[in-house]
Parts: sequence; structure tokens; C-alpha cells
Amino acid sequence: MQKFLILVTTAAMLAGAAAGAQETAPPGPGAPPGIGIDRVVAVVGDSVILQSDVEQELQQQLLALRQAGHAVQDSATVQKMAHDILEQMVSVELLLQEAQRQKLDVTDDEVSSTVDRNVQTVRARFSSDSEYRAQLAMAGFGSPTEFRRFQTETAKRQLLQQKLFQKLQGDGKLTPLPVSQAEVDSAFKQLKATNQLPPLPATVTFRQIVIAPQPSPKEDSVALLKADSLLTEIQHGGDFAQIAKRESMDASSKEQGGDLGWQRRGTGLLPLFERVIFSIPPGKVSPVFRTSLGYHIVKVERAQPAEVKVRQILIRPSIDSADIARAKSLADSVAKLWRAGASYDTLVAKYHDPVESRIIPNPFPRSQLPQTYQDAFAGAKVNEITDPFQIPDKSRGAPKFVVAQLTSVEDKHDPTLADYQEKIRAQLGQEKAFEKYIDGLRQTTFVSIRL
Repeated sequence: MQKFLILVTTAAMLAGAAAGAQETAPPGPGAPPGIGIDRVVAVVGDSVILQSDVEQELQQQLLALRQAGHAVQDSATVQKMAHDILEQMVSVELLLQEAQRQKLDVTDDEVSSTVDRNVQTVRARFSSDSEYRAQLAMAGFGSPTEFRRFQTETAKRQLLQQKLFQKLQGDGKLTPLPVSQAEVDSAFKQLKATNQLPPLPATVTFRQIVIAPQPSPKEDSVALLKADSLLTEIQHGGDFAQIAKRESMDASSKEQGGDLGWQRRGTGLLPLFERVIFSIPPGKVSPVFRTSLGYHIVKVERAQPAEVKVRQILIRPSIDSADIARAKSLADSVAKLWRAGASYDTLVAKYHDPVESRIIPNPFPRSQLPQTYQDAFAGAKVNEITDPFQIPDKSRGAPKFVVAQLTSVEDKHDPTLADYQEKIRAQLGQEKAFEKYIDGLRQTTFVSIRL
């Protein structure tokens, strides 16, 4: 898909200027096109593409190549680049017109959030506002406001293309096409040659058993009595949302009156919680029920196929230092059992906190792990079982204890074909499907190339 999205090159151009590039920046949308007479180089439906549009994009790409140390001087290569740019612009225009026919649109909020992010990224590359404005001027933008307008129009076009792409995928109209190994090899070599595959970070995969402190029987009874009293209040006419705002211990929904929004089946809810909310008719309130999080009361407000809009009140039993000490002792015992050969699946079924992930099967960058995990895995070998270590549980206000086992370790390394083969194959298959779709649009839309 990326080859069909005309990405904004202004940010890269400005970054290069900030790094000390001495090239003359290409004209922005407000600058003279740099040619004597503008003319139409393509007609797509009821829209036209001007030579100045192609010239502007061409100059930006040439500048980016020069800044990367790949100067292009022979005219045949430049001519081919201009032709490829025009073909991309035609494809984009076809997609935008199709998005309009399918009545797709983007909201002001979607556009503004994208623009804010892009503008902030560019601005952060400059040490002062005057330097930022100077580089914008070099790029042909009279002011930051003009640059933002340009970014806004570009973002809207890109978001529309993305929405069309997502809709076509959802409608089953972009089935990936077959890709040969030779095509994968060629794409990988090209990505390597153009420095588009940076070194891969050090990664790990692991599995874990997370042990959460359990309340004493006394505190558990206190929490149950509290939940029962709130249910009685609701059954006698109390407002569910107000009671949730007053009493619920779920920090994420308390201020919204317990509103959890729309919940779908199979999206990681606790199994009992999912069964309960999908068994209650709209407008009804559940009895008190218990999960590993505590005692719940839920109210289903609305329902539609496979999803319900629900509120909840959560009452958690109090956890004290004795409960935490018991959890730590249990974690020590679990580590010993696991090292002695006990089945991981058996230990997980008996001791693991179900709200936590069990297995991280895909390579995860070490540097992005929480610090407690980084410390625990430092120097550990594959299949080694760690000593128990703490992780915070802000919702309970008490720590949990983790016993983990590394299942793979990969040091930082240059990318190989094996690292990217399946991703490249999937991408090429999707691109082929997209090319076929655009070819179909060309058959039903008037297109005239005049370059």
C-alpha cells in the first residue's frame, strides 16, 4: 500500500536542511513552480494534474537522494522518476475519486491529530522558532500557517486512501495475490540497498506465571457484604451510574459512572465477566459475581449482535502486608516447582493471575520491556527460570510477583532475509492486489497521460 500513498517529503527535506545540507530547498506549494509555462500532464476523470505538481515532487525526491549521498545526474533516470511520480499521482487521484464515490470521509479531529503530530515532528528538529521559519521559507512556505494548511490537505488525502484501503479489505476485495521467491529476494535486496532496513534490536520471547496477592477470608467477606449492600440499593431504585461513581473501585470507569462502553466477544475479557454480560437482557442488572479482580455488579444498557454496552461496579477486597508476604512465598515455591520439572501448563492453571498475559510469543525488544523485566532477564539464558520479581499493580495498590522463563534471545543484528521474508511476501501480495484494483479503476475512469 505504501507505494501508492504519496507521502509528505517536506519533513525529510527540512530535517536534511537542519543537519547542514547545503542544497537549495525545492519550492513548496506557495512558491513558483520553477518552469516557464505550466501545463496539464494528466487528466483523471474530472481532475487534472499539472506539470508543476510533478516538478515539485521530483525536486523533493532528488534532494532527498542527494542528502542520502545518491546524486542522480543522468537525464534518463530523472525522466523515469518523473514518469513514476506522475503514475503515482494518477493512482492517488483514482483512489480519492473512488473514496468520494463510496461516500467515505474523514473527520476534522482525525485530520488535526495527524497534522499536529507531523508539524510537531518537524518543529522538534529545530532549536529555535527563527530557524524553523527560515527552513520553511527555503522550502517555499511563507509561514508556519501555510505549512500547516499544506499538511492538512496532505493528511486528508492520505487518511481517505487509508479508509478506502481498510474498507476494501473488509469487503474482501483485496485478496493478496501469489508472490514468487525471486520477487521476495529482489524486494529485500532493494530495501537493503536503499538503507530502509535498519539493524534489528535485541529481542526476547518468554512465558511467565504472575502471582497476585489474595485477600484474607475476613477482607473477602467484607468486600462481598459491601457489594451485596450496593446491589440491594440498586434494586430499591438507586441510580446505578451514581452509585458506581460513588463506590466503584475501578479507576478507569469510576468517574464515568462505571461506563465500560461497548464490549465485544473474544476481545480479552475475563471469561466469567464475558459470560455474565452477554447473558443479561438490556436494562437488567446482574447479581454479584466474583472474578480475580474482585466483586462485580454489571448493568447492560444496550445490546446488538456480538456486543453490549455495559456499566459495572467493582468492589475489591483490601490487601495488606501479610497477603503480599504470602504471595511472595508462593512465588518462591512456584519457581522451585517449575525448576524441578513441574508442568508449566499445570502451574499456570493453578497459580497464574488471569488478567495478565501468559506468553509473549513474538520477539519483543528488550529496551521496551518494563525495567523490572529488563533487570530480571539481564544475563539470563534461554530456558532459564528467573527468581520471582515484583511488578506494580496500580489498580490494586499492591505488587504482583512474576516467575518467568526466556524462550528465545536474539542479539542486535543486521536484518537478514529470514527476518523479513514473510512480511515482504505479505506486503508484495497486498500491493499486487492493490495494483489490480487500481487497474480496474483505470478501466472505468477516463485517464489521459500527457507528459
